[in-house]
Amino acid sequence: MARRMAPTRGNLVKLQKSYAQAVSGHDLLEQKRQVLMMELVRHIDSARDLQRNVINTFADAYAALQRANISLGIDTVEDIADSVPVSDELVVRLRSVMGVEIPDIDEIDGSVRPSYSFIDSTGAMDDAYLSFRRVLLSILKLAEIETSVYRLAVQIRRTHRRVNALEKVVIPSNKEESAFIESVLEEAEREDFVRMKTAKSNREKKQGLKNEAV
Repeated sequence: MARRMAPTRGNLVKLQKSYAQAVSGHDLLEQKRQVLMMELVRHIDSARDLQRNVINTFADAYAALQRANISLGIDTVEDIADSVPVSDELVVRLRSVMGVEIPDIDEIDGSVRPSYSFIDSTGAMDDAYLSFRRVLLSILKLAEIETSVYRLAVQIRRTHRRVNALEKVVIPSNKEESAFIESVLEEAEREDFVRMKTAKSNREKKQGLKNEAV
C-alpha cells in the first residue's frame, strides 16, 4: 500500500498544483497523440500507394534490363553500368511534427541525360537506364515515408504510455490523496470548532456561577 502524505495544508496545496499540472499535461499529450495519429494515417495511405508503385516500377525496370541484355549482351551492359558515376544529389531535410523529426527528401530529376556514350549503346539501354532512374526515385520516396511512419509510431506509443500513466495512475492518485487530506483537515476543523464551543460554554457557565455567588 502506498504511503500517504502527512495531512497538512502545505501538502494539500502541493497535491492540488500537481493535480492541475497532470490534468494540463494529459490534455496536451492527448492533443499531441491525435495530431501524430492523423500524420501517421496520412503517411500510411501514401506508403500503400508507393509500395504498389515500387513493385510496378521494379517490374518495368527489370523487363527493360532484360531487353538491354538481349540487345547488347550482359558484359556490355555491366561495363556501361560501371561507367555511371555515383550520384551525390541526394538531399535529406528534417521537419518537426510535434517534436518528431520527419525526413523530407528533395525531388531528384527523373529525366537526367545518360552519362555513357550513345555510340556503343542502344535504345533498349537508354530505356533501362531511365527505368532504373525511376526505381531510384520511387525507393527514395518510399524510404522517406516508411521512416516517417516508424518514427511517428514510436512517438505515438511513448505518448500513449504517458497519457495512460497520467490518466490511470497520477491523476487518480493525486485526486484520492487530496480528498483524504481535505477530509482529515475538515474533521480537524470540526473538532477544533467543537472544542472552542465547549470551552466557551464552560467559561459562560463558570461566569454564571460566579455571578450567582456574588
